[in-house]
Amino acid sequence: MYLLLTSFTNSIFAQANFADKCIGKWKGMMYIYGKGQLRDSVTVELDVQKTNQPNTWSWKTSYLSKTMPMIKDYKLLLKDSASQTYVTDENNGIELMDYYYDNKLYSVFETHGVMLTSSYEIKGDQLVFEVSSGKKIEGNNEVANYSVLNLQKVIFKRVK
Repeated sequence: MYLLLTSFTNSIFAQANFADKCIGKWKGMMYIYGKGQLRDSVTVELDVQKTNQPNTWSWKTSYLSKTMPMIKDYKLLLKDSASQTYVTDENNGIELMDYYYDNKLYSVFETHGVMLTSSYEIKGDQLVFEVSSGKKIEGNNEVANYSVLNLQKVIFKRVK
């Protein structure tokens, strides 16, 4: 009985990870802000599917801009189920670390002198995606401050 209960509990935990909750097709409007002002908007589709590789999901984002359409075809890998640590594999040698807490996946990274924060959060039947970016502000040796110059935000809804 203990083995059956343990197996059932482990099965529920394994299925309750963030990526499994995101499986499906999503659609929303991305609002793009610069220095506090709305600059643009674009329709975005997200398709999340389990792959045939263990602990790996396809994470395909399509930006349906008329002027600059773009597809980001990434993979999300669960690296450690105990700590809910993930990796976003951009399929070009770039991997970003992701950390899951309380229905929200966080990533913080720096590239070319720009600090970026990224998050996906499940809120009821919605998936909220945000990316903010900024540069280091001169300060003292105790604290490094960063501006928040840009924000991109999408509230995805599942496509039936």
